[in-house]
Amino acid sequence: MPSRESRYPKDWLALGEKDLVRVNRSLRDKDPELAAFCLQQAVEKFLKAFLLSKGWKLRRIHDLEALLDDAMAYDSSLDQFRNVCQKITNYYVVERYPLAVGTEFTEETIRASLEAAGRLFEKIRKELGC
Repeated sequence: MPSRESRYPKDWLALGEKDLVRVNRSLRDKDPELAAFCLQQAVEKFLKAFLLSKGWKLRRIHDLEALLDDAMAYDSSLDQFRNVCQKITNYYVVERYPLAVGTEFTEETIRASLEAAGRLFEKIRKELGC
């Protein structure tokens, strides 16, 4: 990783919060595909913030389930977020890689995922004292 990338958890958390603003803006603008991608980015950055706060070595990875596995080494209760992490990881893949079969996101699907992920966001904010 380039040395200019921050290893400070609160920097990653701030970026995750910015992505959450983008999720809500995209939903308001009727762009669920962008909302889905921004939601994946937010969860990724929140998990990386949590992990960095534990001394984890920053690495380039977008798989939320793999990040969750790493995070569970520090807090096994995070396993309750496995299903939502699996689902939201797919948002990244579908938005970034063309698939033979199109996948459409609905506003309702994204809002449900956002609500489920909201509990993870709150847990990490609390852990980091934010």
